Amino acid sequence: MSEVLVTASELSTMMKADPVVVIDTRNPDAYAAGHIPGAVNLHDIFTYLATSTPDGIAELKSKFAEAFGAAGLSGKETAVFYEQSMNSGFGQSCRGYYLATLLGYPSAKVLHGGLDAWKSAGMETSTAPAATMPASFPVDPSASSIMIDAKTMLAALDDPSIAVLDVRDVDEWIGESSSPYGKDFCPRKGRIPGAKWIEWYRMMKPTGEGPRFKSPSEILAECATVGITKDTPVYLYCFKGARASNTFVALKDAGIKNVAMYFGSWNEWSRLPELPIEEGAPMAKAA
Repeated sequence: MSEVLVTASELSTMMKADPVVVIDTRNPDAYAAGHIPGAVNLHDIFTYLATSTPDGIAELKSKFAEAFGAAGLSGKETAVFYEQSMNSGFGQSCRGYYLATLLGYPSAKVLHGGLDAWKSAGMETSTAPAATMPASFPVDPSASSIMIDAKTMLAALDDPSIAVLDVRDVDEWIGESSSPYGKDFCPRKGRIPGAKWIEWYRMMKPTGEGPRFKSPSEILAECATVGITKDTPVYLYCFKGARASNTFVALKDAGIKNVAMYFGSWNEWSRLPELPIEEGAPMAKAA
């Protein structure tokens, strides 16, 4: 079994044998129309916009420690996050995994293929709301840091040993749009100077049952196209840390050792006029 990803059949077996809290990250209407039986709906995982100031990070951690506790996570259960499919929710299930890991939760996974995979495996769905048992969520302050702030990202621009990896869509990368929320949602368009680019979709491939992550060797091959190896420290960013969470899961599953995310991402960076950006299509470097 993958360290992070769980198949529909594996999840079904886990739910019968072990304490599991399944968390549906989709919007409430989609949840109400049908979900994995017993799943708790927590759409804030996707919608929350974070800043990387000390107050912003503290607020983020407090909010999701409370939300995960309300969902029934006490530290004894495995948290399993899912969305509709791996490319339909901008990585929202992976954002749930990232947040739980950030808080030091001991056991978190992502349903590989989402609800579509669950249905393809012939599993039942339910329209009944979950009966949750609120718990005290165990925040681990000593958890290894997988989040960086704007100041740390800025310092990385002068460190050639660190790969800053932008995983946004191409229109954002070349500065035609500022975000998936609209071209002019953010005050500036462009990218963090010196960033490498692998569009988040490239970590996945189509199958007969919907998109799935590529194999670890295929993901490492994608990373090699921009000079990233298993030993390269990688700082990820996207617009708000969802698509980058999808890539975070892919890189972690592929065995890349040191991956952190600038969770404030372009939504924050573009709003701080003192921070540098590059605009327009990247120019090819002279040989």
